Order: sequence, then C-alpha cells, then structure tokens
Amino acid sequence: MPRLLFEKTGPAVFISHLDLMRVFQRAFRRAGMLIRHSQGFSPRAIVSIALPLSVGTESICELLDFELSAGVNVPLSEIPEWLNRTMPAGIRVTDIWENGRKLRELTHLDAELILEYDAGIPEGAVEAISAFFHRDEPIAVPKKTKSGMTDLDIAPMILDLRLSPISDRELRLTCRVCAQNPSLNPALLATALELHLKPFAPDFCRVKRLEILDSKGQPFR
Repeated sequence: MPRLLFEKTGPAVFISHLDLMRVFQRAFRRAGMLIRHSQGFSPRAIVSIALPLSVGTESICELLDFELSAGVNVPLSEIPEWLNRTMPAGIRVTDIWENGRKLRELTHLDAELILEYDAGIPEGAVEAISAFFHRDEPIAVPKKTKSGMTDLDIAPMILDLRLSPISDRELRLTCRVCAQNPSLNPALLATALELHLKPFAPDFCRVKRLEILDSKGQPFR
C-alpha cells in the first residue's frame, strides 16, 4: 500500500484528525484520483494516518497510507505534486513510497516544545526543568482514557530531553518519547510543569513533531 509523508503546519494545526482525513479524501478526488472503498453496507475510504495528531500540534513527519481504485493509473512520483495543488495552506505532501513498513515497528518520536514566558525566562529555569525531568521519580499527569481520567506516569516514556534558550522569553525543549504501546503526547511535558513545577511553568507552549522512529532510532517510513 502506498504511503505519503506530509507536513501539517501553520493554520492547518487547527484542523482536527477527522477533518484532516476528509481533506485528503477531497484532495485525491479533486486531483482526479479516486480512493478505493471497502465493501459492505457502509463503505469506508481506504486511507489512514499512522499517529493521529492533536489539534494545535505542528508536524513535519506525518504518514498517510492509501489505496487507489482499480483503473487509476498515475505515476507514483507525480502524486505529491497533484495533491499539493489542491491542499489548504499548511498541509503539504513531501514524499511518497510504494510500500511502507509495518506500523508496529514505529516506536518513538522526536518533538520540540517552545516554552514561552511573558515576563521572561525565570532565573534557573533550564537547570530546574532539566533536573525535574531527569530525576528518578514518577511524574504523574492526568490523562483521559475510555474508562475516564487516570494518572499517567510519563517518566518511563521520556527517553531523552534537552533544553536551551532561544530568546529572553523562550526555551526550546527537545525530546524523544514513546510513540506506541505506551504512547506519550509531548504536550504532557508542559502539563507536568504546570502541575509539579509551577514557578517554571510556561505561559504558553507550542509543540511540533520532528521525526518518527523505529526501535533503532532510524526514521520510520
């Protein structure tokens, strides 16, 4: 099954996962390429995104699998250009493959959080935040599950974390976290600061996925 690599940035971050699926289905249709549908009483378009992205989060490493209807003969290499002609601002297909790896081999993701402080970065923030995330203690944050709210210990799911100032009001936090079984939304790192390290909690946080990886740390495609 063919696989696309695409970006979701800028104004497109406010498009929900379900609406994003519709965007792609319409883009294929407008480009004259019909997506194959499942059989049965309620046909479903055969198109899926590897890791649904939270509203408000940017990404330059999203994957979408799809299957075209029989009789659609379009060179694989031309599909990104055709789709990009119809895409809304902020969504751009950057690459394509004939067959992608099995999704169970996707294990980690790299992300960037920009922590913004309206009154300037608090003194000692880099050292305090780094020490907080590297300590050998649980870091509990609330997470919504199918059975309700529960406390999630995110500490074991953080494989690497680094901090650096990029201005007098912004810190860049880069991290590598678990992507599946279990999975960690990088935005929960900012939530952890709000709950457990309030003097250094940011006034606003921007989150961006940078890369998705296999267990060996290689880009997953």
